[in-house]
Amino acid sequence: MAIDSLPNAVLPTRSGPSLGFLTATPIIAIATICLTLVILSAIFAPWLSSHDPQLLVPALRLKPASSEYLLGTDAYGRDVLARILYGGRISLLIGLGAAVTSISIGLFIGLVSGFFKWVDAIMMRVMDGLMAMPSVLLAIAVVSLSGASLTTVLIAITIPEIPRVARLVRSVVLSAREEPYVEAAISLGTSMPKIMWKHLMPNTVAPLIVQGTYVAASAILTEAILSFLGAGISPETPTWGNIMAEGRAFFQIKPSLIFWPGLLLSIAILSVNLIGDAARDALDPRMKQREAGK
Repeated sequence: MAIDSLPNAVLPTRSGPSLGFLTATPIIAIATICLTLVILSAIFAPWLSSHDPQLLVPALRLKPASSEYLLGTDAYGRDVLARILYGGRISLLIGLGAAVTSISIGLFIGLVSGFFKWVDAIMMRVMDGLMAMPSVLLAIAVVSLSGASLTTVLIAITIPEIPRVARLVRSVVLSAREEPYVEAAISLGTSMPKIMWKHLMPNTVAPLIVQGTYVAASAILTEAILSFLGAGISPETPTWGNIMAEGRAFFQIKPSLIFWPGLLLSIAILSVNLIGDAARDALDPRMKQREAGK
């Protein structure tokens, strides 16, 4: 007898997450639009600016805004608009990469730890040790040892996020494994990988969507902090943090060198966090129960 032959009343029904929360309120709709515009500006950077973001033209250093350079030039004569647009590619890529990588690894660790108690006793102590280290200091240490590159910075930012995802998945699995349909699957001799993939993993989708937004926002901010401190990606590569780090010496002369990348960084992080809050409210059954009880 296979698990698929159990009555429908035993097996839980799950519906996929809806994206309606992206326009649930005017503020969330504005955040969705702002984030979409930031992402599109990064994707279509070559079409929005015809200048090379790394081309040095010392004769045009610190030029004001003009028809050719809409946001002017920096201290090395590079087009500020081009650097901001191309810098968004790196920052958003790191945010997305950190979210996908940490969720993938954390999901596996959380599923195994939540289902096997002997693994949980070992793995969670390792996760506790990683969480005890300040994320920025850990990232600086990793970059200092391995050198500044996109891959190194991505790994350095992802490592502190894995324990948070793993503990979230573990808590979901610990409660889901006591459900009747999981116990029925175990009693019928269903393989452990199938139980974890088919019956336990779907319960983690909604929490992971919410957690992924927070990881992405945190990764974007951490990358900017590392670049601003000089411990991130090499300075010639345009990122929002690098642009602000180079512009701080000329802040009194040209504040826009910090203002524009800082504005896009703030918009991106705020929009992601607002969307994450909306996703939590929409996907968390307890939030729906509280709203229904009012």
